[in-house]
Amino acid sequence: MSETTTSTAPRIELPIRGGEWQRPDAAELEAMQVVGSATACSKLHGLGIRRSFVEGPRPLVPGQKVVGSALTLQFMPQREDLASGLAQEYVERHTALWAVMETVQPGDVLVIQAYGSAFSGCIGDILARYFKRKGGAGIVVDGRIRDAGRIRELGIPVWSTGATPHYASQSELFPWAYDVPVAVGGVLCMPGDFVVADDDGPVVVPQALAGEVRESASDHQEWEVFSRQRLDEGARLSDYYPLNEGTRAEYEAWRAAAASRR
Repeated sequence: MSETTTSTAPRIELPIRGGEWQRPDAAELEAMQVVGSATACSKLHGLGIRRSFVEGPRPLVPGQKVVGSALTLQFMPQREDLASGLAQEYVERHTALWAVMETVQPGDVLVIQAYGSAFSGCIGDILARYFKRKGGAGIVVDGRIRDAGRIRELGIPVWSTGATPHYASQSELFPWAYDVPVAVGGVLCMPGDFVVADDDGPVVVPQALAGEVRESASDHQEWEVFSRQRLDEGARLSDYYPLNEGTRAEYEAWRAAAASRR
């Protein structure tokens, strides 16, 4: 008696979309604009979050900054029985890469998990152009982009590990899921988290901690203005960075005087 065994690939419906999540409201987003990545990173460390810096991606155009709400996109390794780029880039219109573009809202920062791949151009000129038209604020890619020159001309802030001529699924990865947790540069990013990115790199701020970070950062950045002024006037570094008890009182008087002049 012979037995016949039928082997089938797992039934997976792509693209995968994660569950519901909440964007920060417009007032929260506006209030966070004053926070820089270095300050956010240090304040998060004080709150117990040791990994917030997205290591690897650098700004395509130095001097740009973005603060926005994380919209997440996950690439996964290709496996030919489930998802591959063999059908060329035309297959991508049915993937998470195209699907996530239809969900973009003003203030979103697209955060892409791509394992630092040097061979997958996760975003190109056309998609970046569409993303910007829909109000997207910026893009952080733990991997490469393509059409770097055209994206630079668009003016949209982008952080990536470099450029490649490959399209997104040409080599080793495939756009798999969106609205899901992603790992970028060693950091966990959840949909709706804040992303703060500037010349120091991108930092992920958990949405639930944004208020504490913002409040602490505002005071920190203001006293740094005071300290720079005093140091430029010849003061001792150890007295003004950080402030001690005496110079903190001096700073409070300086701040009160500045407020009264407004």
